[in-house]
Amino acid sequence: MKILYHHRIASKDGQYVHVEELTKALKAQGHEIIMVGPASVEKDDFGSEGGIISALKRHIPGFIYELMELTYSIVAYVKLKRAVIKHKPDMMYERYNLYMPAGIWIKKKYKLPFILEINAPLFDERSKYNGIALPKLARWTERYTWNNADHVLPVTNVLADRVKREGVAAENVTVIPNGIDLDKFSNSMSAEVAKEKLGLSSKLVLGFTGFIRDWHGLERVVDLIANDKYSNSHFLIVGDGPAKATIINCAKQHGVEDRVTITGIVTREKVADYVSAFDIALQPDVVEYASPLKMFEYLALGRAIVAPDKPNIREILTNEENALLFDMNKVDDFYRAIERLCDDELLRASISEKAFKTILEKEFTWLQNAEKVISIAQSISKSG
Repeated sequence: MKILYHHRIASKDGQYVHVEELTKALKAQGHEIIMVGPASVEKDDFGSEGGIISALKRHIPGFIYELMELTYSIVAYVKLKRAVIKHKPDMMYERYNLYMPAGIWIKKKYKLPFILEINAPLFDERSKYNGIALPKLARWTERYTWNNADHVLPVTNVLADRVKREGVAAENVTVIPNGIDLDKFSNSMSAEVAKEKLGLSSKLVLGFTGFIRDWHGLERVVDLIANDKYSNSHFLIVGDGPAKATIINCAKQHGVEDRVTITGIVTREKVADYVSAFDIALQPDVVEYASPLKMFEYLALGRAIVAPDKPNIREILTNEENALLFDMNKVDDFYRAIERLCDDELLRASISEKAFKTILEKEFTWLQNAEKVISIAQSISKSG
């Protein structure tokens, strides 16, 4: 199948990982991908934030930036039109973004089967965190795009419910969460070797991967390892972010700077080398509709996971089986879950074993995600 893949990602981060992994899986199954999106992202280093686009967003009035976003749809439409004429694709797959109706315009003009991947309710998200200058226009573009797609793929059931509330028919909604490339993680080193390479042999390693923000509350983990009871523990953060200074200051206050490591941004190829050193993998918080990429990496490497007891997390994890889930409304519950795993080696081993099995049992791989996408595309083609 020849697939026209459209996105508007300008930063090389977790969004880009999803695009890269799914398209790689589709290619591995023999499908051809025609990519249409910002060319600059391909040249950026992992962790980049979008260069000139991010700069514009910070320095111009919101309503002007949002009008520029919508105007970009004209540029995107021209690019997509050229791609359709040149390559004659069998279907179109788009990663949803706000103010981007161009894909729907192309779908309508050329009668292309159209699948829309939705990773977040961006109108809600941007309204909450950044503000929307043109709310009526933004809301219209979201509803228009969601409701005119042939099929939508939200990454969680929580998000699927949100999509349906906007009028999308249930039969046109299929939840496909994020996944993992098992080949990439199957040859990972043992915990002992990974720890030795990092100078952490014999340490009990608590770990976190990703962009560290203040709302993660990771200084709570520093408080815990500062307890004399856990003097043999080490906190390994694989990533970077605005909360770095807070964590370092907290470690200094407790006198445990030598037991906290923040690696900075690590290339995707190296992440598994660090996560393999974790004894306990942490997901201190998550937005209510997300499908966290790090969770699948933790599972694939068989780590003992501590995560919040939220509906979207329960779609992936089961308390006391492949993870310990804590109550976000109880301040000490996060501590208690970590302490249980620190104190109980047998429990850590049991949860770790079941974590890896979860990937296979629930088909959390990019290859299986790609198969589902193709099956849906074929169904749309037949019904059309």
